[in-house]
Amino acid sequence: MKVILAGGGTAGHINPALAIISIIREHCPDAEFLFAGTPNGMEARLVPMEGIAFAPIKVSGFQRKLTPKNVVRNIKAAAYLTTAGHTAKKIIRDFSPDLVIGTGGYVSGPIVMEAAAEGIPTAIHEQNAYPGVTTRILSKRVNAVMLTMEEATQYLPEGIHCIKTGLPVRKGFSDDAISREEAKKQLGLDPGKLCIFSWGGSLGAGGINDSAAALIRWEKENHIPVSHIHSYGKMGHDTFEQRVAEAGADLKNDKSLIIKEYIHNMDVCTAAADLIICRSGASAISELEAMGRASILIPSPVVAGNHQYHNAMALGRVGAAVVIEQKDLTDELIINEVKKLLESPEKLSTLAARAHEQCIKDTPDRIWSVIEEITRKQPAASV
Repeated sequence: MKVILAGGGTAGHINPALAIISIIREHCPDAEFLFAGTPNGMEARLVPMEGIAFAPIKVSGFQRKLTPKNVVRNIKAAAYLTTAGHTAKKIIRDFSPDLVIGTGGYVSGPIVMEAAAEGIPTAIHEQNAYPGVTTRILSKRVNAVMLTMEEATQYLPEGIHCIKTGLPVRKGFSDDAISREEAKKQLGLDPGKLCIFSWGGSLGAGGINDSAAALIRWEKENHIPVSHIHSYGKMGHDTFEQRVAEAGADLKNDKSLIIKEYIHNMDVCTAAADLIICRSGASAISELEAMGRASILIPSPVVAGNHQYHNAMALGRVGAAVVIEQKDLTDELIINEVKKLLESPEKLSTLAARAHEQCIKDTPDRIWSVIEEITRKQPAASV
């Protein structure tokens, strides 16, 4: 089997593609892969590191807000658009794939569109509850649309063949990988204390950094018996540690605090947590579900289609998470929400249990079933 994966721009589009490659390899060890992505995106660096052939194609989206900078970007986008189709056709004809799968980002558009036009089996995988514009366009052309969340179907045209597969999660993110107590011990935290884990991604998030600083100040001033892990990202590189030190935190000697710019063992920290405070990207949601963790979700307000809000509400509506929009976030609000949860262990347990109920445990099998369906014409059940 020869497969082209197309996607990029963010890790949220790249990681699912890499996971799908792993799934295919389990069933077809001799499968050949080519990854089509933008030459300047994260994919151009990450994909070759995985030993996967990479084909660059220049594509970018148009900016709706017309500023001088965006006008220049739109001119470039228009120029790329004139060559993308030709480049996509060459990539496909040179590689001769049996299957093409898009995982999002503008770059998946011309590749999947051209493959569909040539009659090659095609599928796309949508990570979010609110589908991106590329997914909405391609959904009419492909053989199957794989969804992480069923809510996405309401934003797609009627009659589209959609299958809820879930989102493949990183290794280590499962409820039986490591116990909460063992994870706390591994991190040097007191197993008898509740643990809060807050993070805003590798770049950081100003709102979550502000909330974490306020919480740590409240915890120290009121002697709250909790451990707190926080990843402040690049955004807090020059300021966050100073802020919490000024709030009374002893970063060198306080064994109840783990404060880092970037956390490499996210699976262990998630396992240790009794409460997680984070953004609501698709991967984060799937990992919370997989490990069954209570959360306060603060969706990023600056993402396409406000999709993180839709992701968060997929859990919020079923009582599996507390959702606070960025516009409503204050120090007082986050402290009060955390205080209520810490004082109500049964509420924490309910949030965690309901999050775990949303987990799709057989995602690899479902994805492989779709691949079999569209390459061998064996029907898979639609949503």
